[in-house]
Parts: sequence; C-alpha cells; structure tokens
Amino acid sequence: MTSSRGTINEISLFSKELNEEINMLVYLPPSYSPLYKHALLICQDGKDYFQLGRLPRLADELIGDQEVENMIIVGIPYKDVQDRRRKYHPEGEQNAAYIRFLAHELVPFLDDQYPVYHMGMGRALMGSSLGASVSLMTALKYPNTFGKVIMQSPFVNDRVLEAVKRNGQPHLLNLYHIIGKGETEVKTTSGETADFLTPNRELHEVFEKERFSSFYEEFDGGHTWKYWQPDLKRALRHMFS
Repeated sequence: MTSSRGTINEISLFSKELNEEINMLVYLPPSYSPLYKHALLICQDGKDYFQLGRLPRLADELIGDQEVENMIIVGIPYKDVQDRRRKYHPEGEQNAAYIRFLAHELVPFLDDQYPVYHMGMGRALMGSSLGASVSLMTALKYPNTFGKVIMQSPFVNDRVLEAVKRNGQPHLLNLYHIIGKGETEVKTTSGETADFLTPNRELHEVFEKERFSSFYEEFDGGHTWKYWQPDLKRALRHMFS
C-alpha cells in the first residue's frame, strides 16, 4: 500500500551552550495532530539520516502500516567533518557542551513546540559512528530524559566503555546496537585506520554484564550507509512498535 506522506520542516534554535544557531530538520507524520502525543526520535547526522537513510519515507511506510507508533523525528545536521568531530567525539572540544545542548536546551524546546511524551521512554537518540557514540553518552548522562538509543556502528574507546560501567541505572535504558563484521579497518575522519569491531564486541559484553536491555547484531558488511540504511526498518520497529 502507498502511504500518505509526512511533512519536513526546517527549524532553528540558538544554543547558549554552543553559542551558535543550530538548524534542524523536523519530520511530522502524515496523520500529525497537535491533539495527540507522539514519540520523539532525535538523530545526530541529521541530513545523512534524512537523505542517505531515507528516514522520512521509511517512517511514512511504517506509520502507515501501523507497525510503529506515531513519531516526530528531528535531524540535527553537522556543518562539516571538523564540526562533527568537535561535537560528537568523546574527546571533542564541544562534546560536553553538545550533550548539555541536547538535554537542557533542545528537549525543553521540542517539548514546548510539539505534542511529545515528556518522559525518557518516549524519547530516542540515534546516530551512526561518532553520532552513535554521542547518542549513547548523552543517554548515559541523562537516562531520565532519553530512554532509548539506536547505535549503528558506534565509535567506542575507553571513555565510552568507562561511562557504561559507571552508569548505575541500566534499567532506565533500552539500547539497539549493530556493528559490521567487516569493520576491522575503518578510515576515520582524522585519516587513520581503526578497528571498530573489537571495541564494539567489548561494549556489547559490558552491556550484558551490567544488565542493560540491549539488542545486538553483527552484520556482514562495513562502515557505510549501504548497510545502515536497510537496517533502519528493524531499528525503528524494535524501538517504536
């Protein structure tokens, strides 16, 4: 069946934490009404998810077929590779400020603008690679604000692993975690090559040990949208069915 189409708007919010205007894409579902509450999905790498991930079309289809609940999707684009690294990388200069922006500025703004659930389990963060890392780190710091995280091939280092081990409230989070078996030599933005698979396996073991509710799969493939895009359908069903 061909579902009706949702709408995509552009909004912006000045962030005091980052001292800059943040422009965002907002997807509203086909049956959008301010009278009904919606789940909220916030995506790092926003433009990539909306274009390469074809996220709005996928949401139209899944909502139209009643496979997922009504949701509002907010995509936060990055300006360039350096901007992305500064905000998303666990050691990035603006990483702490960006995480505060998500929790302290963006959520109150969206709560005020849209009919969304005002609780952690009604809000999800999503990202790929570094975008997945910052999504996880934000939810670990603010588990009452963000209860769900979709991670596609996250960048994992000791800081990420330590944050998971230190988190004392695994019951507040629901995690979706995939990594490619071919992700052993990933070209990073700094020009180096890194093994993503081994640290992701370690991350999964820590999730298990600390008793997080997490879905985990290793897919046959590498660190690209060719594999992340087809996975999105299952990710959304898993989190929002």
